[in-house]
This record gives sequence, C-alpha cells and structure tokens, in this order.
Amino acid sequence: MNNFGTSEPAVVVIGAGQAGLSAAYHLARTGLEPDRDFVVLDHAPRPGGAWQFRWPSLTYGKVHGMHALPGMELTGADGSRPSSEVIGAYFDAYERRFGLRVHRPVDVGAVREGEGGRLLVESSEGTYATRALINATGTWDRPFWPRYPGQETFRGRQLHTAGYPGSAEFAGLRVVVVGGGASGTQHLMEIAEVAAETYWVTRRPPVFREGSFGEEEGRAAVAMVEERVRLGLPPQSVVSVTGLPLNDAVRRAREQGVLDRLPMFERITPDGVAWADGRTVEADVILWATGFRAAVDHLAPLKLREPGGGIRVENTQAVRDPRVHLVGYGPSASTIGANRAGRAAARAVSRLLETVPA
Repeated sequence: MNNFGTSEPAVVVIGAGQAGLSAAYHLARTGLEPDRDFVVLDHAPRPGGAWQFRWPSLTYGKVHGMHALPGMELTGADGSRPSSEVIGAYFDAYERRFGLRVHRPVDVGAVREGEGGRLLVESSEGTYATRALINATGTWDRPFWPRYPGQETFRGRQLHTAGYPGSAEFAGLRVVVVGGGASGTQHLMEIAEVAAETYWVTRRPPVFREGSFGEEEGRAAVAMVEERVRLGLPPQSVVSVTGLPLNDAVRRAREQGVLDRLPMFERITPDGVAWADGRTVEADVILWATGFRAAVDHLAPLKLREPGGGIRVENTQAVRDPRVHLVGYGPSASTIGANRAGRAAARAVSRLLETVPA
C-alpha cells in the first residue's frame, strides 16, 4: 500500500525538477488532484531538483537563462547567494503554494508493463499502477566518465564535475580539467586562481560564440537537438550546439593563457597524463567535466530505446509507448524548454485519460 492510500493514480510523474514541477502544475490545472489523481515522486532529499547539488561558487548571479516556473515568478533573489539555495527555496515555495505534495526521497527502480493497460512503477515506497507516466528525471544522476588506458593506475584524485566542491580544495595542486563545455571552463577559471598549474584538455577545439544569442539562434540550436531525438539517437545538450559565450571573464582567461587548450591525451599514467607524441604532464587531480547522460535506465523494461541508442520522442511522447512522456529530455533540457514540455505532456496525458477507459 502506498503512503497516500491508493496504488492506482491516473498519472505518475517521476522527478521534481523544473520539468516535473511544470508537468505537475499543468496536471493540476486540468483538474487532476495531487495525491489522488496523480503523484509526483522525487529521489532528492529536498526541493530544488539538480540545482540543490550545484557547487557553492555557482551563485545565482552567474546562472544563465533561469526561467521561472509557470504561475509563480522568482523575484528579489540575491545574486550573491549560491544558486542551490536560491532555486531550492524557490522550488520549495512553489511546491507548497500549489499543493503539489511531492513524495521524497523516493527511488524508482523500474517501470514495467502491468495489467489492464497500466504501467507498474516500482518505487521505494511501493508500486504504483498508472495509466500514464511523465518521466522528468533529467541527467544529473548519470555523470559520464570516459575510460582511458591506465586510468586505474593514477595515484592522484579523480572526480567528476557533479561532485565539484569549489576551487579551495585545489589550492597548490596541479590540475587537469577535461571537457570543453560551460562547466569545464567555469571550473577551470576558478581553479586557475588557486592551483599551482592547470591544464585544459578537450576532444575537439572549443567554439567561442561572439555576440548575442537571440531567439532565432536558440530555435536553431533546439531544432538540432530535437532532430536527434526524433531519429532515436541519444540526445545532445542544447549547450553543446550553441558554443561558449565569450564574456569578459572568458576573454581575461584567454589573455592569461588559462584557456589554452590541449588535445585529448592518449593515456593516464600513475603521475598524470600522456599523449601519443610523447608529451607528458604531471598532475595531482583530474577533473572530468565530461557531461551527463539521460537518467532513464528505470524505463529499460519497456524497451523504448531505438537501435541508435536513444528513445525516439515526438513532442514529448515516446513513439514506442504513447502512455510515456519524457520531459526535460533532449530539446526540453533547458529551463524554458522544460516548462513548455511539462505543459505539453500534461495536456497530452489529459487527452489520453479522456479517450482511454480507466
């Protein structure tokens, strides 16, 4: 028996980040009642989605493109406070204002085919038999760690950007930062101020974007990611196709040589990294700023993946199972995209519930 007294809600939402809360809000707007008609399950210990796990030096003032959740603006935020605190408090207030009754911490192990056309959502607080599923699990729980020869022999410390503790822990150390995305450059610029030496390594030369990034450019970037999802390929982040913004801080770092990029090394040694041409670098730390993958392993029993490795999605609906919607996936991974996807999924699910008998 589940905590809220029924094991058969019409809809289960997995994840309470931006996309999940948007979906829950719009489900409620259609007349569905939280904890009776739909339930929101979140594995995190508190409100805030992935934001609650961000490093302390990522203040709210450094956050780019944070869009308010539907129905409630985020106003008066102190830009000097950690984004984890600001956005965590905002999400908490949002959940309480709209009575979304998020269940946490709840881990979802698997979603399987049930009886009578229902899906079985197996969780740490029980099994839910639901008519529709909105999956909003994001990527934070699946940091991507590349594998290189000799990795296990390295005597220093290896960590992923998901566990980045702030620059202070790297004081006086030799640090190799791997990855050409926004997080990698932000970490690198912070660490360079306190480290003995830093080295920036990427698989491809980084692309810095001059000028503004308007709606037209944004739509083009989203369309590129959307096409991959439509073809059933693993999604890329929107940021991966937009390039890195060339702001004043980045310009200074380039002038100081902090952003002098090295090509990807061939192997890892006990004392550092080595290239095929014989060059070596000694290091105390390797920081893998190598991104994340979609956290959808719990959907594996439904066999939604295409031969290309991804889940084929049209709008928000999984092509292989119309009862399943993915939000915050691929083109809707941005905050504004998550809002729109949550609304679209809620409307589609509402139509499904009206046309398919309970």
